[in-house]
Amino acid sequence: MTTRGLGFATLLSTCTLAACATAPMPAPVAPVAPVAQVTPPPPAEPAMSEHDKLFSLFKASDEAQLQRNPIQGIFRGDMRYADQFGDYITDAYYAGEKAAAEHDLAALHTIDRSKLDETDQLAYDTFEWQTKDTLRGYQPDILALTEVQPINHFFGLHTFYPTFASGQGAAPFKTLEDYENNLKRHKGFVTYLDRAIGRFKQGEASGVVETKLTVRNMIEQLDNQLKQKPEDSPYYKPVTKFPDGISAADQERLKTEYRAAITDELYPALTRLRDFLKNEYLGHARAGDGLVYMKGGDKLYAYELESTTTLPLTAEQIHQTGLSEVARITKEMEKVRQEVGFKGDLHAFFDYMRTAKRFQPKSREALTQGFYDIQKTVEPKLPALFDHMPKAKLVIRPYEPFREKFEAGGSYEQGTPDGSRPGTFYFNAYDLPSRSTWEMTTLFLHEGEPGHHFQISLAQENSNLPAFMRFGGNTAYVEGWALYAETLGYPMGLYNDPYARFGNLNDEMLRAMRLVVDTGIHAKGWTREQAIAYMLGHSGMSKTDATAEVERYIAIPSQATAYKTGAMKIQELREKAKAALGDKFDIREFHDQVLDTGALPLTVLEEKIDRWIAAKSSS
Repeated sequence: MTTRGLGFATLLSTCTLAACATAPMPAPVAPVAPVAQVTPPPPAEPAMSEHDKLFSLFKASDEAQLQRNPIQGIFRGDMRYADQFGDYITDAYYAGEKAAAEHDLAALHTIDRSKLDETDQLAYDTFEWQTKDTLRGYQPDILALTEVQPINHFFGLHTFYPTFASGQGAAPFKTLEDYENNLKRHKGFVTYLDRAIGRFKQGEASGVVETKLTVRNMIEQLDNQLKQKPEDSPYYKPVTKFPDGISAADQERLKTEYRAAITDELYPALTRLRDFLKNEYLGHARAGDGLVYMKGGDKLYAYELESTTTLPLTAEQIHQTGLSEVARITKEMEKVRQEVGFKGDLHAFFDYMRTAKRFQPKSREALTQGFYDIQKTVEPKLPALFDHMPKAKLVIRPYEPFREKFEAGGSYEQGTPDGSRPGTFYFNAYDLPSRSTWEMTTLFLHEGEPGHHFQISLAQENSNLPAFMRFGGNTAYVEGWALYAETLGYPMGLYNDPYARFGNLNDEMLRAMRLVVDTGIHAKGWTREQAIAYMLGHSGMSKTDATAEVERYIAIPSQATAYKTGAMKIQELREKAKAALGDKFDIREFHDQVLDTGALPLTVLEEKIDRWIAAKSSS
């Protein structure tokens, strides 16, 4: 959920009381003694400007949000609530999030938008959009469909938390207190797993259940964790290496306590969840993969599409856009086939690209080194396209074996605003022959530089932005930027090699196919097998990747439609600016305009770029 909070009414009432205190006190009546000197009242506090009211709201909202969602604070390097896990899926949590959003929206509407400057109006509009979107998600008819599906194989704390708590994730292990806080959070995680079982049971009773596919995958994920010896699990990793300053006695005590937490608390809770899913819930799960087969699924999908894309688009509109883009990109792929002199047709070329040993990494180490080499090539080229670079460093590592099978080809985990923890580009080395060297450049540009690492780091490093714009966002902007960033490989000369260019086209094709396949599954009733076949027939993807992609779309409906939607909007705005500004157009300035205010809803981004074009045109 986006950042929300409480507190503006309190600030406003404090200001009002201060103003009331300015009335002079009456002189006391004293017929005999002389009148005492009256101390003059303090001067009246100046009335808050609309800007100050707005940013007071933002600050109070963010603080309340961090108190309700302590793990978010840890990702930002804020350790005030690091001993807490959060109650997340309780009735009280949902009611609190809804009440906070209602409060924030009401407080926002007491502020006179017309008295704000353009930058503040941008923040006002973004906050309003996000708050209204949050409230839509907490309406009873939508919440009844989402609260009973707390986790699935692609989106869930059962796979997030092991890495988070491993010493290689966001949770720090620099002090004795960090180690103690981690143990405290373990207890909250155990409670969460048991609450998830309760939510699943609630869904069984209401008839809103997960798919058999996602349930089987969750069971396998939990099996993979539980088959590890406690000393080999991610939960034990923090005590395999200690920082300086932790005594030998504390180290031995912590090793004992961490082992006990795994064997007595974490593994039993994971086992309870696994056994429930396997022995009870799987039998009640639905056979149809798409939301079209779920009670209330059509209403949920319509809500999720608008929330994800930030635009009022229907499933049919998105589906048709996808078909059009697939046809366009197919023609570009055909040009590559002809350029390299491949004799077979395009489908044969796809098979060649996905199976030829020349394109298969020789080892995990070679794949890792390949990404390091791309990073060294890319970084010197970035100043020609960007005036501002992130301060945070970017590190590269493969997914851990316990989760790699069900992960995408790559992902990004943000660092801290102060740069003390770098951003991390994760890549997938599962089923190594299915990974192709020709896809590496475009994947790095998307997840790393100048994709997610640039966009997320530049936003959170900009302390002039309110926290909800530094750390919040929406999928269409965030993923749209990362997909747009892939196209910057052309001016950097990274796609002069036709096979690398095929890799870029193949990834663009993936995002176009997502529009077709996601809507196909959830609005038109496509099967898993039908969706996989479509993707293999229109790209050079391996079957392993296509399968993981389709199962991802089944697990998190609508998310996959955001990439192409967002990228097409950014490309459209760039072409509009170039046409309007001519020689005045500077790609670095355009990128600054897109990136310097955080992740905006696409409608708000378009209004911002239009104002920039108008200002540049008249200068």
